[in-house]
Amino acid sequence: MQAKASEEPVDVRVRRRLRELRTERGLTLQQIAERASIDISTLSRLEAGKRRLALDHLPALAAALGVSADELLGPSPPHDPRVRVRPRTFDGLTLWPLTHRGPAGGLHAYKMHISPRRDTPPDPLPVHEGHDWLYVLDGRLRLLLGEQDLTIEPGEAVEFTTWTPHWFGTVAGPVELIAILGPQGEQVHLHG
Repeated sequence: MQAKASEEPVDVRVRRRLRELRTERGLTLQQIAERASIDISTLSRLEAGKRRLALDHLPALAAALGVSADELLGPSPPHDPRVRVRPRTFDGLTLWPLTHRGPAGGLHAYKMHISPRRDTPPDPLPVHEGHDWLYVLDGRLRLLLGEQDLTIEPGEAVEFTTWTPHWFGTVAGPVELIAILGPQGEQVHLHG
């Protein structure tokens, strides 16, 4: 039988919350260790319960996770499945996140609006690690993929390695699509 949060020992709750918060944010032990200035082996043993959790670890771990010490010490809040993140606009793209940050293999889904003004590709075309998946809902998408110049119609999907030089924009009007991007694609398409 599962113990209630109030009956759960504090050290067990903090270890569980540490793992939950790290996973929700898609962070590795290495990233948290660096942010908290704690040796990765120490952090791993803390999270696994193989090392005693000291009070002086709490502020650094909470800061590394972007939460207060109270949130690290407290019970898990009830999960809200709604994705409530403001859209981001960059270089003629407006993206509405459709997934939470968390364990999705680093992949995140977006609804994307491409402005008709995004009609001229950069030189050179960007290349980055990963894959992009795009599904056109409305409008005509221009996709430059290496030497190919493709027009993707509503109802069509494309999947491609982003090691190939690529760019996407519009053909005579705005485009609405669903995109699945990895962290490298997010970096390029959301921040340039």
